[in-house]
Amino acid sequence: MNNTLHAALAAGTMALPALLVGSWVSDAKSRVEAPSGEVIPVPVASAADVGYCTPDLKKVLRRVLQSCGLSGAAGGRGCQPLEAKSIMGPGATSEAKGAKKAGAVSGDDFNALFMPLSKRAGILQFDKDSAELDASDTALLDRLYADEQGASYFFVVARSSPEGSVEHNRALSQARGEAALAHLRSTFQDPELDQKVGLLWLGEEFAQLDQEFCTWQRSGDATTCQPGDLNRSAFVAWIDCTL
Repeated sequence: MNNTLHAALAAGTMALPALLVGSWVSDAKSRVEAPSGEVIPVPVASAADVGYCTPDLKKVLRRVLQSCGLSGAAGGRGCQPLEAKSIMGPGATSEAKGAKKAGAVSGDDFNALFMPLSKRAGILQFDKDSAELDASDTALLDRLYADEQGASYFFVVARSSPEGSVEHNRALSQARGEAALAHLRSTFQDPELDQKVGLLWLGEEFAQLDQEFCTWQRSGDATTCQPGDLNRSAFVAWIDCTL
């Protein structure tokens, strides 16, 4: 009996190092050692570069990030309409005259790039001449922002419908974008929020939405959808692309 017990204990003792090594190897897969020697977790792979991350979409996103900056990188600013059109490619500012130079991204092209996001994005619809978020707007905005899924950038692309002067509508679209950002700041208290949220203000001058976008998630009256309603809005979405 003693011989049997001793043999079992010896086998267990010999197996222990192998078990420990296996455990250490497994643990090593989920951590790395910092230069200081501190063990820190390995970042979990994000849901990045999904199917809609085409080279054209990445090109536009890169231009927006480089030219407009994320809100925290430039004191909360975004891109105004003239800046927005210029970063879409040479010739985009001639769109109203029917001209389109090689490499330009027209308003329709810009909108088409985001069509694959229809299940991931939403449209916050504002009242005419208003930048105030109502309960329907904030409910949709909160739900979409909370659904980060490891994404890096949350875009707020604000527009206005063509009523009123160009200057007024530029300011109105800016106010709508900033209203969405202010709500996110106050609601989520996320210390990294200003490094995630990017603003783009299009006014009435670029990338107006058409009836095709009526199928998207929208705030407001779900039974009616007109171009004016769609363009008194802010398009909001996480972008799951690696740039």
